[in-house]
Amino acid sequence: MEYEELTKEIIGFAYKVYNILGYGFLESVYEKAMLIELDKASTLAESQKEVLVHYNGQIVGEFKTDILVEDVVIVELKSVRVLAKAHEV
Repeated sequence: MEYEELTKEIIGFAYKVYNILGYGFLESVYEKAMLIELDKASTLAESQKEVLVHYNGQIVGEFKTDILVEDVVIVELKSVRVLAKAHEV
């Protein structure tokens, strides 16, 4: 996998944030905490970055990420008690 190490690192930060904060906060709180962890690791991360969506070489829309890491991994945060099928993307 091309970005396996980076995604493992991001998942580790997510667990760290959750273990410290627990559940029950708004997604914006977890987003700020994740950005702190990514910054401490000197990992490039941008919050609420708008990216263009391409399909067959054509722009088909825009998407605002929760966090874009190293310009290659989109982190979509969810703050719910139970994940529904709609959250599994």
